[in-house]
Amino acid sequence: MLDLTRVLAGPLCTMALADLGADVIKVERPDTGDETRGWGPPFDAEGQSAYFLAVNRNKLSIALDLGVQADRESLLHLVSGADVVVDNFLPGTLERRGIEPEGLLRLHTRLVWCTLTGFDTDPSRPGYDFVVQAESGWMAITGEPDGAPMKIGVALADVVAGKDAAIAILGSLVGRATERSIEDRRLTVSLAHSATAALVNVAQNALVGGAEPERWGNGHPNLVPYQLFDAADRPLALAVGNDFQWSACCRVLELEREAADPRFATNAGRVRHRAEVVAAVAAALRSRPAADWLARLAAARVPAGVVRRVSEALADVAADAVHGISPRPPASVRRPPPRLNQHGNVIRRLGWDACRVP
Repeated sequence: MLDLTRVLAGPLCTMALADLGADVIKVERPDTGDETRGWGPPFDAEGQSAYFLAVNRNKLSIALDLGVQADRESLLHLVSGADVVVDNFLPGTLERRGIEPEGLLRLHTRLVWCTLTGFDTDPSRPGYDFVVQAESGWMAITGEPDGAPMKIGVALADVVAGKDAAIAILGSLVGRATERSIEDRRLTVSLAHSATAALVNVAQNALVGGAEPERWGNGHPNLVPYQLFDAADRPLALAVGNDFQWSACCRVLELEREAADPRFATNAGRVRHRAEVVAAVAAALRSRPAADWLARLAAARVPAGVVRRVSEALADVAADAVHGISPRPPASVRRPPPRLNQHGNVIRRLGWDACRVP
């Protein structure tokens, strides 16, 4: 796989496939490389930014200047041996340098080419996660009900689009066993479409109900009680997803009156009487420490958890400062993220066989 991408969505896509065993050569600009190499601090002891390290393991790096004929020829040679090319250039950027995806797809009939873009309606717009979160409806539904629109704390539009691209590529590779047209092998994934599609039930609420979705803070538009509450010592997330869990929750919290109230017997009823249900649950949870409630709720099989810091969450997974969070099998970590042009000489000499060099 030839990785002509930079920043987050594209590199995450190619890293996900590299984790699954794909040989990935990352092509970068000379001198500066992927701009996320400079997105810090923090930087590690070798000067690599944490941002770049997060999405570039299991790859080789070569620096090529596509304005130089010899480097263009090197790129085209790599394309000729690739199964997949992924890019996120603005429209016309590659074509102005004599690199035409459609022509290369005609020439190499097994090739799959995926382009990540920001916006379907205007592919010339640079695609940055924050703008996409604003325009896709995410910020309108994120934040406190009486507060300002709020972005999500992770560049999730990039993450979702990167995973969508990986899925599309895998699907195209599977279908490649039968004769495929150029159109079938020419994939486009946009951050805006991926983000809007990721509204899932919120979008369907609007389509079915006809009402504009609201901001619910830490609440849920379709489930009650399903939000953050204050225990005696720290916040606790309670997620009652069905009527059985509601009955069990009432037993744990000793809410006999609420358990017997027919208005609250179904989730639809609890949503209609949200304020009363939330007030009763909140009053009960304030009486004990979170750890006490978690033990009791777990025994009753009611989903609940505490708000943890990132460092606490990382303690539960295999992770380190070089490779990031290790993927789950059958994916694996085989190489650390590369330094800029680290493998340039061996790739020029061996082409794709450079991936076999330890």
